Amino acid sequence: MNFVEELRWRGMIHDMMPGTEEQLLKERTAGYLGIDPTADSLHIGHLVGVMMLKHLQRAGHTPIALVGGATGMIGDPSMKSAERNLLDEQTLRHNQEAIKKQLAKFLDFESDIPNRAILVNNYDWMKEFSFLSFIRDIGKHITVNYMMAKDSVKKRLSGEASEGMSFTEFSYQLLQGYDFLHLYREFGCRLQMGGSDQWGNITTGTELIRRIAGGEAYALVCPLITKADGGKFGKTESGNVWLDSRYTSPYQFYQFWMNVSDADAEKYIKIFTSLSKEEIEALVAEQQAAPHMRPLQKRLAEEITVMVHSREEYEMAVTASEILFGKSTSQALRSINETTFLQVFDGVPQFNVSRDLLAGGVKAVELLTETAAVFPSKGEMRKTVQAGGVSINKDKLEDAETVIDTSYLIADKYILAQRGKKNYYLLIAI
Repeated sequence: MNFVEELRWRGMIHDMMPGTEEQLLKERTAGYLGIDPTADSLHIGHLVGVMMLKHLQRAGHTPIALVGGATGMIGDPSMKSAERNLLDEQTLRHNQEAIKKQLAKFLDFESDIPNRAILVNNYDWMKEFSFLSFIRDIGKHITVNYMMAKDSVKKRLSGEASEGMSFTEFSYQLLQGYDFLHLYREFGCRLQMGGSDQWGNITTGTELIRRIAGGEAYALVCPLITKADGGKFGKTESGNVWLDSRYTSPYQFYQFWMNVSDADAEKYIKIFTSLSKEEIEALVAEQQAAPHMRPLQKRLAEEITVMVHSREEYEMAVTASEILFGKSTSQALRSINETTFLQVFDGVPQFNVSRDLLAGGVKAVELLTETAAVFPSKGEMRKTVQAGGVSINKDKLEDAETVIDTSYLIADKYILAQRGKKNYYLLIAI
């Protein structure tokens, strides 16, 4: 597989140095990508870079994931307007372990293939470096003029709201450049990848390798992912879409991909899956023929939810979505876990119901009028039941006099009442 060609048709190349493609076609090449360890989970903004590493390994090359423990202590100034909080070593180590577990879903670190993935942390080689050694051995090779010419530095210094830039942040590109030199020496790494905002930092690395080691190294960056409407990719009202289910549940994760626009789905399915060009073209044709069926969103959500979570979590997310939007059953309702259940019905009106009342049994007509104001009157409730418009736990209520008791409780706590097609009410036993 031609790695560069693969990224090209997927729309994942923004820029690359001359000679990059030739190097990758010539021999197995180690390539690295830096990951910021400021949290103990990746979010979907990281996934473009992770997919680049995945395609690199698929093409027979060696992917190196670098967790920026040292650089994470400083903060990259690229395209940012403020310095970041700095982390201690214990937090960084915890974050590194958590990130490796997530990366293992995309990359092969364990098998005995010759191009198995490598995980490194730049803190391991930077922590022993004294300031004097660094500026003597590395700093003297790069001029301030060269560093000032970088877009990331120029934009930061010329920004209207800018208070300037600390020396700490200014030194960032030298540290990242040294990482590349270290990996070049240690693993023969000849390629660094990243987002387009990293171009300046990456080319500083190739320059250091040329000047200090007399070697040839390459850079390849992908475009920063945007939404068709100009909004920021990967952000929701509640913040980042995380890969860790503690922060973003599999159901919320699945819903994020299901809800992308048609234009975005066509772009994202190339970037965030390993589906072939032919499969994607067939899905695009399907979408054009029947956009209401949303085949692109469905396949995108399936591929990425299974990859990040599991087939089981994906199926539970689909079941949960059908409960809200499709024809579902009480059995399906009881099959999802409580967290997902509450997320599905987040924001619907809630009523507290006495557990003792349910233990003795209460007629539906009383429960949904007097105890919980689902209906304004018993007459209206009876009329809606006769018209087939009331369901309890997704089962149609045939008789308003039906006795509802604790056997109806889902997770021993909830009863879901439905009036018409779209009006849901959550009764909570207390």
